[in-house]
Amino acid sequence: MRFTTTRFGRIDVDTGDILRFPSGLPGLEDCREWALLADATNDALGWLQSTSRPDVAIAIVSPRRFVPDYQARIPRSELSPLALADMRDAQVVVVVGQNGKGLTLNLKAPIVINLDTRMGRQVVASGDLPLHYELGMEQPPLKKSA
Repeated sequence: MRFTTTRFGRIDVDTGDILRFPSGLPGLEDCREWALLADATNDALGWLQSTSRPDVAIAIVSPRRFVPDYQARIPRSELSPLALADMRDAQVVVVVGQNGKGLTLNLKAPIVINLDTRMGRQVVASGDLPLHYELGMEQPPLKKSA
């Protein structure tokens, strides 16, 4: 499948690699097929590129790369449309956003992808997870050398 995007130009994606979101994503319900693209300059960053709207690309990351103890409790009813036999067959990613201070992660509403069926869904996790988790520019602690 070949299509042209605003951000990445013309791209070719094998039709077997397309991710399908039967309900779309919140606010983008008309976008049901997406290509998962790696970022050329940042190995932590990926992009969900809509195949139907060239102007829509969503930055995503694995939440555990930035929040090692991240755990999302997701009601079974939210996951049932994905027909996941085992959660180990799922890939969980979160949307990267930006506020006035810097980059944020939406830890409250992760995107869950069934890797076997290539089906995805954005879900709302239970519990007290932030919608805008700010990525800090924390410096590692210094060690005394003498």
